[in-house]
Amino acid sequence: MPLKDLLENGNCFKLVCGAGNEDTDEAEKLTALYSAAGCKFFDVSADKDVINAAKKGLRNNEGYLCVSIGIQGDPHTRKANIDYEKCKKCGKCAEICPQKTICGFKVKHYRCIGCGKCNSVCKHNAVYFTYPNKNIEEILTPEILRSIDCVELHVIAGDKDKILQSVRYINEVYGGILSISASLESLRNKDLISCIKTIIANRQPYSTIIQSDGKPMSGGKNDYFTTLETVCAADIILKEKLPAYLFLSGGTNSKTPELAKMCGINYTGIAVGTYARKIVQNYLQEKNFLSNEKIFNEALSVAKNFVNQITNFPS
Repeated sequence: MPLKDLLENGNCFKLVCGAGNEDTDEAEKLTALYSAAGCKFFDVSADKDVINAAKKGLRNNEGYLCVSIGIQGDPHTRKANIDYEKCKKCGKCAEICPQKTICGFKVKHYRCIGCGKCNSVCKHNAVYFTYPNKNIEEILTPEILRSIDCVELHVIAGDKDKILQSVRYINEVYGGILSISASLESLRNKDLISCIKTIIANRQPYSTIIQSDGKPMSGGKNDYFTTLETVCAADIILKEKLPAYLFLSGGTNSKTPELAKMCGINYTGIAVGTYARKIVQNYLQEKNFLSNEKIFNEALSVAKNFVNQITNFPS
């Protein structure tokens, strides 16, 4: 079954491993767990080793992989760093990091997803960010393009020329599903809406996903307020009546389908990253997670319950 058929069925769950998450061990564990829980769609870093690890984890080799890339300035691909001259070693950055990226006051860049929580709690301005220097041609290699089912581009308001240039290149080298992900803040910019309309107009109807990434990487809590921005972002997209699939993301949790229904938001699927990883994190940290049937099944019960909450919510 091609990815398009899965999208046409609607009520789809996409597990987000993290655009900047290059931890191959975690990618394999997450896809193994959530594919066993019923998930068919996975978002991973555009890294060949991560893609191979994710494929290895897929149950019965069934599932679709989407790679996420960003234009310059995209927080999803930035990496946190610590200025040791300013750092007072209070440990607050390590405590708040959802990825357990900071260890011994050193940042494991391969696990950093760029969420910025470390920076938000640092009172000494000791945290700063760097961005990858690779351009889209270097990222989307022929090897990677042969291994995936979808390309997701994270867009930012104010970079219309860069966005259209990136999309033109993707259209030239890749004929599959394209996902455009934008935050609520960006979607309030009329220039970005115009840009998205231009992208859709130059592609076949329903060959594109628009992902309303409310507040990127904010889904640590399971309440209505946390997921409010993604529903607001989805409302902006729906009002444009574009021939594209709509996914909700950015602050998504188990409350998302209920709030979307209350607000009259009809969507194709829900993409969940931070919250989906958080609820199974303690299990994933076990070194023998994949081989220990007891530990895996305990995690599977948690993951399956969550996937069912998303996919079986009455429309």
